Amino acid sequence: MKTISASLRRLVAPTALLLTLGLLGCDKQLDIEPQQSVDAATALSTPEGVQSALTGVYARLDLPQSYGTNLLLMADLLAADLPTAATFTYIGWQGTFQSYREVSRKQMTDVNTEADRTWNQNFQTINLVNLVLDALPVVADADDKQRIEGEARMIRGMLYFELARLYAQPYRTTGAFSNAALGVPAPTATPGLPINLSANKTEADAARRIARSSLEETYTQILADLTAAQDLLPEANDRTRFDQYDAKAFLARVYLQRGEYATARDLANEVINDSGASLNASSVSTFTNKNSSEVLFEIQQNDQNNAGNSNDGLATFYSSNAAGFGGRGDVRIYQAFADQYGADDQRGFNPQIGASLIYEGTGRRAGFLRTYKWNNAGQNIPILRLSEMYLIRAETNLRLGTNVGATALVDVNRIRTRARATPLANVTLASVLQERDLEFAFEGFRVHDYKRTGRSIGAGTAAIPANAPALVMPIPKYEINLGNALPQNEGY
Repeated sequence: MKTISASLRRLVAPTALLLTLGLLGCDKQLDIEPQQSVDAATALSTPEGVQSALTGVYARLDLPQSYGTNLLLMADLLAADLPTAATFTYIGWQGTFQSYREVSRKQMTDVNTEADRTWNQNFQTINLVNLVLDALPVVADADDKQRIEGEARMIRGMLYFELARLYAQPYRTTGAFSNAALGVPAPTATPGLPINLSANKTEADAARRIARSSLEETYTQILADLTAAQDLLPEANDRTRFDQYDAKAFLARVYLQRGEYATARDLANEVINDSGASLNASSVSTFTNKNSSEVLFEIQQNDQNNAGNSNDGLATFYSSNAAGFGGRGDVRIYQAFADQYGADDQRGFNPQIGASLIYEGTGRRAGFLRTYKWNNAGQNIPILRLSEMYLIRAETNLRLGTNVGATALVDVNRIRTRARATPLANVTLASVLQERDLEFAFEGFRVHDYKRTGRSIGAGTAAIPANAPALVMPIPKYEINLGNALPQNEGY
């Protein structure tokens, strides 16, 4: 399904709190029968109800409109080469869904289905977070109350960050790739997101009009939520729920985006040294083994409950329908990108499927390169990996001329050695950024990295500048018509 019912077309969530979300798979949450929902006041009147609601919020992270598909896939498609390019450098879209084709070709309008449903469903999750936070006084146990608040604020901060990166220009204040150097207004003058921290419980609440805050104000709220989560969350947890090192890792990602390199470096270093996580022996196992030692947090899926296996889901779009896959083969990898990996690099191409993270697809659209990262609808989705912390530490140490924790060369080679790639003899900023390209390919990193560092998407005459309006998603037309989320983004 690619449409959203009219009753859900709101910036804010309805007053009913859906407590069965943790049991739902695919995108069936758009077709819930009335008897499956209970009034928020009833659901959140007990500690058990609040905990159930938080479990439902976790479940919503797996929605196809969220981390289940779109927060990764749409970012990847924004980094896709245009079909008119003379040289293809990354990926291309071969699928039949017009909404995703528009994203990949940078031809979106304000009624693009993916921009619409991604905005809508993630803001509904944010409102469910607000409902949980509003109900905290009913939780008597101090430890439970603190943990619930930490988890809820972690999720809210994460979603505001993801939406800000998709629906606003990048935040950069200093250095060669600052907002000024990129030719875009300062964060204080750049539109961010509509920020709503109040739970909407009534029709009057839902009828409020919320304009866009500045990008500066948006990031202030993101940092407030994630910093609070860092202090509130338990020191250690399993990989299915957030702990304080997840908050530190995500904060390192946010501070890197902001260009606050010393803070990003120190947070990444702390996660590396103290979280207890360790790199897997294989690059492939990160995406084939659930809850491995390298993953700080991942979205939990299984064969029954997942983001989708026909019209949604990462494996649906990225994998071929070779034996054991069953994907659509919609996203192809261009040979020029695969060639950037060395011959023995597990992250590159190997003709034996499963021996590396790039393979040649068979069946539908046979003969094109695919990624093995998303190979099964029921696999977990890694969101925070230790390898990211090593490469954040490497980049920030190099930019700052420091060697906190290790030299940039040691950290980059740590990632390359794990992948069976040839170690580098020396490292530059360009080689660190390329290592991020290689390590995080097809995980939704590329467009955000290119925008924050001022690099064009694509090559030659088809290259798109980092500050191009076409690399920013449109605010859905229905929000503009309702008077919310103004002003609209440039170009729409």
